[in-house]
Amino acid sequence: MVRAIDESLSTSPSVAKVIKEFRDEGYDALLVLEATVGFTKRRGGGGGEVSPKVSHTVLEETLTDKDQEFLKSLSIKLEG
Repeated sequence: MVRAIDESLSTSPSVAKVIKEFRDEGYDALLVLEATVGFTKRRGGGGGEVSPKVSHTVLEETLTDKDQEFLKSLSIKLEG
């Protein structure tokens, strides 16, 4: 899971653009994500589409619309 998120972020044009903007302004950028990932067994045991979900507490209150749009682009769904 960590590898998949890392690959998504490192190849994202949106992330690269924002990091470039910070660097152009003379800042170094560091991105740290903290997530809790929960898994539950689906009834029937069959396959199907997997929808990654990240649980949160205070996170939703601090996210901007751009933050939420970015997470959506990574198929990360907030549960509340």
